[in-house]
Amino acid sequence: MAVVSQVVGSEWTKIRSVRSTVWTLGIAVVVTVVLGALICLLVKNDFGSMPARERIAFDATSTAFAGMGLGQLALIVFGVLVVGGEYSTGMIRTSLAAVPQRGTFLFSKLAVATVLAFVVSLVTSFLTFFVGQAMLGPDLRVALGDPGVLRAVFGGALYMTLITLFSMGVAAMLRSPMLSLGILMPFFFLISNILGTVSATRKIGRYLPDQAGQRVMKVVATDDLPYGPWAGLGIMALWVVAALAGGYLLLKRRDA
Repeated sequence: MAVVSQVVGSEWTKIRSVRSTVWTLGIAVVVTVVLGALICLLVKNDFGSMPARERIAFDATSTAFAGMGLGQLALIVFGVLVVGGEYSTGMIRTSLAAVPQRGTFLFSKLAVATVLAFVVSLVTSFLTFFVGQAMLGPDLRVALGDPGVLRAVFGGALYMTLITLFSMGVAAMLRSPMLSLGILMPFFFLISNILGTVSATRKIGRYLPDQAGQRVMKVVATDDLPYGPWAGLGIMALWVVAALAGGYLLLKRRDA
């Protein structure tokens, strides 16, 4: 237990001493809140001109989270840097020499980064919701106590945390920040959108980690997904477990 606490303390020192990782967390908060507020303000101004079908299906909570897609970019970078940064600098050799128990090393790093990501995500999610509802105004906004709203807000924090964990798992497998970001960015911001939009691949796209996980942030269901909010988050969690397991197995079997 003493060894684990020492490794956790060491990983905490590494993360907070690197400015790039700290900045990415701050950027995640700012981008998500500001973009969500702007979109809510635009929706409020244009709501009267929307078709009746769109007004009936309007989801005030999901609209506030419209900036989450861009905000998660910063958390992806954070997750990749936390794990892949040591490979790019060569510090991984020193770290593994100091902590030869590779499982302890990896999961201590994951634990510290996950706690940080969850705290930041929780603050971001609630702040985004309240600012977004303020921008929507009294006619469109919803309250935290309305049915499904608290689940969506808390689920938003879990979603962003799982995105971070998934990115860390991929970085552990690939061992290169550039390669990891080169795969994750197109996957989440291009490939996933294409697969989820094209009719021939839509049924596949709905089971990708981001599309399945984002279901938890919706209060008004306007799609025909075969799973509910928590089941969607569960599907995303399975992707995360697979990525982390792959990273752990590869770390154990190969040299630094």
